[in-house]
Amino acid sequence: MSTLPQDTELPRATGPAGLAPPPDGPLLEATDLAVSFSLGSSLIARMRHEAHVLHAVDGVDITIPRGEALALVGESGSGKSTLARALAGLQRTDRGKIRLDGKVLPTRRSRADQRKIQMVFQDPYSSLNPRLTVGGMLHELLRVHHVVPGNEVQSYTRELLGLVGLGEEAVSAYPRQFSGGQRQRVAIARALALRPELLVADEPVSALDVSVQATILNLLQDLRAELGLTLLLISHNLAVVRHLCDRIAVMYLGRIIEVAPTETLFASPQHPYTQGLLAAIPRMTFTAEGDVPAVKGDPPSPLRIPAGCRFRTRCPIAQPICEQQDPALTASAGDPAHSAACHFAFGPVPAAREPQAAGAGAGVPANAANPANAANPANAANPANAANPANASDEGMRP
Repeated sequence: MSTLPQDTELPRATGPAGLAPPPDGPLLEATDLAVSFSLGSSLIARMRHEAHVLHAVDGVDITIPRGEALALVGESGSGKSTLARALAGLQRTDRGKIRLDGKVLPTRRSRADQRKIQMVFQDPYSSLNPRLTVGGMLHELLRVHHVVPGNEVQSYTRELLGLVGLGEEAVSAYPRQFSGGQRQRVAIARALALRPELLVADEPVSALDVSVQATILNLLQDLRAELGLTLLLISHNLAVVRHLCDRIAVMYLGRIIEVAPTETLFASPQHPYTQGLLAAIPRMTFTAEGDVPAVKGDPPSPLRIPAGCRFRTRCPIAQPICEQQDPALTASAGDPAHSAACHFAFGPVPAAREPQAAGAGAGVPANAANPANAANPANAANPANAANPANASDEGMRP
């Protein structure tokens, strides 16, 4: 990868946002964030005794310190992309507050606030304008947002492309002329053009060949070191986030259920779902379990979230209290940086047992929580992906 010489200084962003010293405290803090989607007619849903609202994000609290790389992991349909779009201001929230540098961001963000959080999407080709050259896209962006003076736009464009490992010939090329990895580099350059304080990368390598994924991950790592970027990386691949991120937040059915420093999470996962995700990582050695799935069953439908702990229908250690009480995200007494939403985290663990069928339990009809049950037309397809337009970037992910 080609990078800028050590003595090269990129032009600074104009205006107060580019010159103000960073304030104390976390860069981004979200509290009680919720996003839901209405599906179909509410009248028909009531007549059929079906749920009308899909809860994609349900009471999420998240904090990202300045300069940190935080990973957000979970199965498809867990709400990762919807949460990312809400943080970036691309998705309206139902409730909750998002603070950036201590300032509460309004529903309608100013242009200066929009610049501070930029997003790299999963599919680089669909996120780029096929009718514009790379230079045309970057020139338009720089001029509209007045990032640099007009006479410096072309030189700044070349510097951006050099920063992501692309030569000057890329300025006059169209997205269709690049490979998948090169298009993702263009998408990263476009996000960096506005000098954001937080870069949100939504599955940036899942659509790329395995041979190309490492180059993009190394690029993000180099950009963190060179620019001091704060990064939120969304992925379903724990091996990827272990390579790049300082902390990991695990998300399940619209809520964060465990947060810990990366190595702590790998060494001592406390939530049974996190343990299942780690057990599902492919290994070269044969195990006695063979092909037994690490996490049994399908996730319940976000249209009908189980009462109590939302993972209890698949949990091997679920107890009666799990059906009655929804555990809060609680920090460990010995390690405040490690939190988990489980009644048995950081303490004695009951004996394992076979988990309930998805949807069983109080308040959840047996056929409502299984998204694969064709008898329920609202759940015939996975509603967390098919019916949620904001979650389209989760398509194709694997647990």
